[in-house]
Amino acid sequence: MSRAQLKEQAKKQLGGNIFSQQWLFFVLVMVIIGVIYGVCGGLSWLVVGAIALVVVTGPLTYATTLISAKLAKGGNEVSVNDTFAGFTNGRFGQTFLLGLMEEIFICLWSLLFIIPGVIKYYAYSMAFYIYNDDNSKTWSQCLKESQELTKGHKWELFVLDLSFIGWMIVGSLVFGVGTLWVGVYRQQTLANFYYALKGPEVTVDATAEVKEEAVAEEPAAEEPKAE
Repeated sequence: MSRAQLKEQAKKQLGGNIFSQQWLFFVLVMVIIGVIYGVCGGLSWLVVGAIALVVVTGPLTYATTLISAKLAKGGNEVSVNDTFAGFTNGRFGQTFLLGLMEEIFICLWSLLFIIPGVIKYYAYSMAFYIYNDDNSKTWSQCLKESQELTKGHKWELFVLDLSFIGWMIVGSLVFGVGTLWVGVYRQQTLANFYYALKGPEVTVDATAEVKEEAVAEEPAAEEPKAE
């Protein structure tokens, strides 16, 4: 699936326009997460604030992963509760460790030079999606499988990110608020990229298109001739 197709599919999954219910819901989730990060970051000069920021990063990253994955699969059962899914049902330990170790490894690779750090950033970019598909996996398994899955595709991911720069610039012109919509758009496209790597994706929009094409291509039944 091409980059343009991934992005087009993402727009359909988000409701087709920036004021659709799905898109606005995801923006709301991003706002909630942003507020949590802001509070923790504002207290980062205190030890407790810095610790809190480290603690919430993994679980909140899992939240955006979970929601985008549900939408990519055609799910309509997303809710605000998904924002805190990384803290519940026994997921906290692994989402916390996954977020922490991913950041540590990227930072360590970045010490060598910026390029190795960028490469590792994209190598680990599918780790949370892998964990979302199977919560029984450990953080180390997710990072390892993400590296395997992104082999030969890291440049594609980099170019995919570059394709959003124009939208980010436009979004920043509206006091930066528009970047929330672009962030949602990018996250949903990333989910589609993951499922494209895993195999043929199945979404509500995709299946609908297939059915419509099948109906259009089906030959009309011939009427019985009168004898």
